[in-house]
Amino acid sequence: MNVIFLSPSATPNHHKFCVRLKEKGVNVLGLGDEPYEYLHHELKSALTEFYKVDNLHNYHDLVRALGYLTFKYGKIDRIDSLNEYWLETEAKLRTDFNIPGIKLDTIYNIKRKSLMKKIYEGAGLPVAPGALVHSLNDARALIHKTGYPVVAKPDIGVGALSTYKIHNEEELTNFFSTKPAEEYIMEAFINGTICSFDGLADREGTPVFYTSHEYSRGVMETVNDALDMYYFSHREIPPLLEATGLKTLGAFNVRERFFHFEFFRTDTGYYVPLEVNIRPPGGYTTDMFNYAADFDVYDIWAELLVKGSVKVEYQRKYHCCYVSRKANISYKHAHDVIIKKYGDVVLARVSVPGVFSTALGNEGYLLRTKEQNEMIKIAEYIHQRQ
Repeated sequence: MNVIFLSPSATPNHHKFCVRLKEKGVNVLGLGDEPYEYLHHELKSALTEFYKVDNLHNYHDLVRALGYLTFKYGKIDRIDSLNEYWLETEAKLRTDFNIPGIKLDTIYNIKRKSLMKKIYEGAGLPVAPGALVHSLNDARALIHKTGYPVVAKPDIGVGALSTYKIHNEEELTNFFSTKPAEEYIMEAFINGTICSFDGLADREGTPVFYTSHEYSRGVMETVNDALDMYYFSHREIPPLLEATGLKTLGAFNVRERFFHFEFFRTDTGYYVPLEVNIRPPGGYTTDMFNYAADFDVYDIWAELLVKGSVKVEYQRKYHCCYVSRKANISYKHAHDVIIKKYGDVVLARVSVPGVFSTALGNEGYLLRTKEQNEMIKIAEYIHQRQ
C-alpha cells in the first residue's frame, strides 16, 4: 500500500501517524517543502521516501511529484495531510490521480461555511441566522433582521483567522473598508459555550470511536484579544450533544476520516452548529484522545487505512485537558511551582509552533483527572495572573 503524506512535519505530532503506517507495512511517501534534515527523526525513519518541492502551493510541482512517485512505487492508494489548510489541494490531487477519498465534487461542502449551513438545515439542525454578504447593503439588510452583534468570517477559512465580531454601524463600515478580498459570511452572534464532537469514522461512515470537548472561551476571542484558554474532554458526553454530533456525522457522509464538529451550547441547552472539520482536531488533541482512553489513535487510524475496518473497545477513563499559556501574559505560578503542586496530574508541558500559537498559546500543559471539578481548578490555577 502506498500512502502519500502531504506536509508531514506541519504539526508536532503528525509524525506518529506516519510511524504507525510504516509499522503496518505501508510505503509512506512524504511530500513537502521543508528540508529533509529538519524533519523529526522518527518521521525520517518512517518514510520510504521524501520528495521535496520548492513550494507546496505550486500545483504543477505537486503533479510532477505524484507522477514520479506513481512511476516508482505504483498506484497511490491514499493521500492526506490531516490538516485543514491542505484539504482543497488534496481533493484536487485525488481527483486528478483518481485516488480514493474526498474529491472536488464534494470538498466545498466541508470548506464553505455557507454550504455547511444548508446541509445543517437539511438535517433539521438549528443554525445561526446568516448569509453571504457581498456589500455593505447586504450586511445592513441582514442586521435589520438579526440585530447586533454579528460575526463576519471568511466563507472558506481556517480557525478564527480574519474573523470579526461587529457591534455597531461604525464597526460595520470599518469592516467593509478594510476587510480582506475573500468572500465573507455574516451571522448573528450566538452567546454560548463552544463544545465539540470528535472522532474517527470507518469506510461505511460508522464511528470507530468518538468523544467531546468543552472550551473555556471561543477561539475567535482567544486569537483576536491575545488571550489564553483551556479545553477538556468529557467522560460522559451530554446526550443531546451526542445525538446532534451523530446526526451531523450522517448529514456530511463522513467516511474513513477523522471529524471535529463544533457547536455552541446555548443557555437553554440547545446545540447550534458552528462548523464541521473533516480532519483531526488541532493541537495536541489526538494525544488527548490517547491519554483519556488509554489507547493509540494513531495505530487505530493506520489499521483503518490498511484493512478498511477496525474494532476498538474503549472507555473514557479520564478527563484530559489542554491549558495554554501565552508569552504576553504574566502568570502568578512558575512551572516548578505548578509541578510541585500538581505534578501527579500533569502529563506534559509542550511548546507550540509559531503558526499555531495565536490560538494554542506559546506553551501548554496537558492534564488528566477523573473528576471534572478538580481538572478545572488546576487549569484555572495555571492561568492565574500576577
